[in-house]
Amino acid sequence: MKEDQVVAEEPRLQDEEESLFQDIDLLQKHGINVADIKKLKSVGICTIKGIQMTTRRALCNVKGLSEAKVDKIKEAANKLIEPGFLTAFEYSEKRKMVFRITTGSQEFDKLLGGGIESMAITEAFGEFRTGKTQLSHTLCVTAQLPGAGGYPGGKIIFIDTENTFRPDRLRDIADRFNVDHDAVLDNVLYARAYTSEHQMELLDYVAAKFHEEAGIFRLLIIDSIMALFRVDFSGRGELAERQQKLAQMLSRLQKISEEYNVAVFVTNQMTADPGATMTFQADPKKPIGGHILAHASTTRISLRKGRGELRIAKIYDSPEMPENEATFAITAGGIGDAKE
Repeated sequence: MKEDQVVAEEPRLQDEEESLFQDIDLLQKHGINVADIKKLKSVGICTIKGIQMTTRRALCNVKGLSEAKVDKIKEAANKLIEPGFLTAFEYSEKRKMVFRITTGSQEFDKLLGGGIESMAITEAFGEFRTGKTQLSHTLCVTAQLPGAGGYPGGKIIFIDTENTFRPDRLRDIADRFNVDHDAVLDNVLYARAYTSEHQMELLDYVAAKFHEEAGIFRLLIIDSIMALFRVDFSGRGELAERQQKLAQMLSRLQKISEEYNVAVFVTNQMTADPGATMTFQADPKKPIGGHILAHASTTRISLRKGRGELRIAKIYDSPEMPENEATFAITAGGIGDAKE
């Protein structure tokens, strides 16, 4: 029955999605040949906005594109997109396309202003066993269910770096929401990333997939974003390079989320801060990834353990939500409300 709901919602949304992004094939009308357009697609640039989001230097690095060609492509793209300024009112109209995905706990949703928001990166960090992976698994199911504000539900891409994805967990959570197991598992695309480079390459595939099935995908989960960077780059000597690579990846994520109107949810690990003992911080642990990750995430949630199955989520940084806390529970059916 759920399948029908998803299909029935489709036509209305398609129009909105059309206005959201223009296909890169439109460049043909402006004298860009098909071969060049194919080259752009091969590196995951599938929309006019995608060209706007890529620097000339990066485009020149695409095999077979000369500087003259890149200038021509940029010029054609600028003709297709109106100049960049909107009034705040126009922008607020545009923001109405933003949807929110429920976490499965009403308290937690309230903390986030309705759930994990689209066109943004939401980062949850905490020590081990604070519920990061459980939250990821719950979102895999809740993102498929029609929700508040006319949210139609959709598919999910899950990139796993720590080998913690368990389809059986999704079955348990599906039971809680009374949805069909196979349908739920069918709607989740899973990839295991082995190195930080592989993780970056997978994002090109993600962009292509989002483009191919426009408006079908609603959520991209990366669990966890930093694990492979921690392994591939070691010591202070490689820190600068690691942060540059990380910055490129996060910028790509932010662009994907805006370009295709999807929610991006990433989890992150903690590190002990050796300098903190000097400054008497209450909690000497902090999320890894440094300032680069801190600035890239739109909303950061810190998770910590409470009594038993309870976990406490706190807004660590958000452009619109105040720094509050919410308590939620990890149950057999995923993330739920704490029972008093």
